Amino acid sequence: MSDDPYSLTAAARALRAGETSSAALIQSAIAQADRHDDELGVYLSRFDEQARRQAWRADEERARGVDRGVLHGIPVAVKDTIAVADGGTTAQSVVHDREWAAGRDAPVVARLRQAGAIITGKTTTMEFGCGVPNSTEPFPLPRNPWDPSRWAGGSSSGTASGIAAGMFLGGLGSDTAGSIRMPAAFCGVTGLMPSFGRVPKSGCVPLGYSLDRVGPLARTAADCAALLAVVAGSHPSDPDSAGVPDLSIDEFRSLPGDLTGLRVGVVRRDHFPADADPELAGVFDRAVDVLVACGAEVTEVILPYWTEVIVATVVSATCEGLAYHRAVLSQRWDDYFVASRGLLAKGALVSGADYVQAQRVRRVAQSAIGELFDRVDVVVGPTAAVGAPLFDELVDAAGFQDDARLFGKLHTPYWNGVGNPVLAVPMGFGAGHLPLSLQIAGPAFGEAKILRVGDAFQQRTAWHRQLPPTYRTVAA
Repeated sequence: MSDDPYSLTAAARALRAGETSSAALIQSAIAQADRHDDELGVYLSRFDEQARRQAWRADEERARGVDRGVLHGIPVAVKDTIAVADGGTTAQSVVHDREWAAGRDAPVVARLRQAGAIITGKTTTMEFGCGVPNSTEPFPLPRNPWDPSRWAGGSSSGTASGIAAGMFLGGLGSDTAGSIRMPAAFCGVTGLMPSFGRVPKSGCVPLGYSLDRVGPLARTAADCAALLAVVAGSHPSDPDSAGVPDLSIDEFRSLPGDLTGLRVGVVRRDHFPADADPELAGVFDRAVDVLVACGAEVTEVILPYWTEVIVATVVSATCEGLAYHRAVLSQRWDDYFVASRGLLAKGALVSGADYVQAQRVRRVAQSAIGELFDRVDVVVGPTAAVGAPLFDELVDAAGFQDDARLFGKLHTPYWNGVGNPVLAVPMGFGAGHLPLSLQIAGPAFGEAKILRVGDAFQQRTAWHRQLPPTYRTVAA
């Protein structure tokens, strides 16, 4: 794997060329977890022995000429809000029913197994996928490989951190307001939030029924495409599954590295607050220049109903979260972490009329964003205005989640409200040598388009290959 030992697709090529084995990939992944997981808090549970057996089986199958595809024999991990038969799903909460989906795989996990992927374990998150880390709870604290005194981002924290630290080559997360893209941005990896309805979310502990998405994180856009091609597609267990054609892994490669004629809308308004990272504007401008060098035509755009959609997304998430948790929350209030119970309880302050109005706002914005995508093919902007925060920056003096200090600097919730697919890719470093990220959004079910843009960007840059120095390893 001389080109990139951390890339899922590079590892798949090496397996086919006989340059490595699944057993070697798994052993390398386990060794990295043994070295660094105590510090980084990536895993809630590990399936080392199962993974070794599955790796042996994958190597034996390949020797017999059986090829299950790109993921055959590749180590991947799954966020602990998604059901995996090998172990329980805690949702990082003492409240969650340990028998929930016990012994069953979520549809996305079953599809990974069918494709030959090897599940290495369940990764850390925030309680029920919301709030901020809590060091007082009996769970690992997910830390950032670039600086362990900082957060890995939430809530698909462990999946992003583990990829950056070389503990697996790809994984699954979920995204309600930025929970794939934020940790991808903070940890310097690539994360894809698919269109609402593209990937079945059944078997994933819900937070916002009309907002939740399940999607991949990995080193590159090509890696995310390989994962998406396997997990995408309708499923009868998810009433929100969209009746759209399955996505081919090769669909986005129709113009590899060439974006000639592609119309790119560039968003700057609302994305560069006064307290943004001082390096952000320059890093972003250089990222746009790369797209121009690929042949893209850029124009400035404004996202319609920006503030209104963010408010509508928050209203929807709190109301729908409360709908799921209300009974248990009323009985076990003190067992919930202060940040998550505070967020969920806000749903009780919203009237039915407010909730309906939020859905109306979202539909109006969907129509407006559809018109914008008639004029441009993709929209790009920073994923966040800052790099990964220190842990003590996440709460105020009283210990409560401080929304304004961080969450107002995230540019992710808008896209959950309108349902479009978004890819986050590393675009450089800011203050303190912390990763910064480019967000590439596309029209509904336009995953192939944004993956092609991300792939072209990564063919001309090396930000996605930058590894936290402490966690570098030798290729298996």
